[in-house]
Amino acid sequence: MPILASIGTALPPYEVKQEESQEFARFFFKNVFKDLERLLKVFPSTQIDKRYFCVSRNWFKQQHSWEEKNNLFIENAICLSAEAIISCLRKVNVKSSEIDIFIFVTSTGLSTPSIDAYLYNLLGMKNDLIRIPLWGLGCAGGVSGIARARELALAYPESKILVCCVELCGLTFVSNDHSKANLIATSLFADGAAAALIIGDKVKQRSVSEEEKAPQILGSQSFIWPDTLEIMGWKIQNEGMMVVFSRDIPSLVTQKVRPQVEKFIKRYQLTLENISTYITHPGGTKVLQAYQKALSLKPDHLTLAKEILRNHGNMSSCTILYILEEELKRNHDPGEYGLMLALGPGFSCEQVLLQW
Repeated sequence: MPILASIGTALPPYEVKQEESQEFARFFFKNVFKDLERLLKVFPSTQIDKRYFCVSRNWFKQQHSWEEKNNLFIENAICLSAEAIISCLRKVNVKSSEIDIFIFVTSTGLSTPSIDAYLYNLLGMKNDLIRIPLWGLGCAGGVSGIARARELALAYPESKILVCCVELCGLTFVSNDHSKANLIATSLFADGAAAALIIGDKVKQRSVSEEEKAPQILGSQSFIWPDTLEIMGWKIQNEGMMVVFSRDIPSLVTQKVRPQVEKFIKRYQLTLENISTYITHPGGTKVLQAYQKALSLKPDHLTLAKEILRNHGNMSSCTILYILEEELKRNHDPGEYGLMLALGPGFSCEQVLLQW
């Protein structure tokens, strides 16, 4: 069975406290909403302390073309992704030249050649590297990348598969978007990169120590609900990628997630009581509360998700790998089950089942 051997992460240089973000929003939306002070309460309610961005606070005060923003995306995505990959591979003494398959995940910028081609050159990867760029999966992209890596590891069990997620949500900020959705996005989203190494069960260098500490990836499930295209995503404008973010997301989580989770784990003769570890994407505080209600979770099930949200905000697809990195540092009993879970545009649900 494929194992999830290592996680590496990387943060951009500019730290922004949530109080600073709130003051920026107060200035930015001051002539838009009559009830602005009421709306600004969303900033402390997120329970986010700080976030990181690849541009300084002053950058957000100016107008920028989509061309300029996308060029910044390419430049910073390459650097942050490389840092995350190096961190990931160094932990298990694997060289970038040993990677056989490379899955690259993003939703916040465009590039052809895709960013993985730049990283192939920068990191000295092999010439016959299989590259699979995944675009547009939003917050679900990290779990989807792990799921696709598992499937490829089963098909090519002698392979080492790298998944890299990078999201530079700050660069999608549109300075003439005075919608409530943009105000909410200003309180939540951030930049980051993360990489994961998945190893097939016929890899010669696969060690006993790796097998003991790393979880196996048992299975995955994807699901998309019909007629939910408007729930989240991007609206492409001349100025760039304008956020689409429905207020109905928490209620949809409460109503729709549990049946999909139960259906998935039932394939492995499991119930919710058998899952001891939940690695859920923290879309926001209300989304975490909805997960807790829908799945009857104990408060400590979401401790790491809350911690990552508090210290990093919502970094879209790579956020769940930050949570997983911390989870891998914990001690787990042999046979323990873990569930990775994230929602994304479509409106869709991605799940991965782990076992230690």
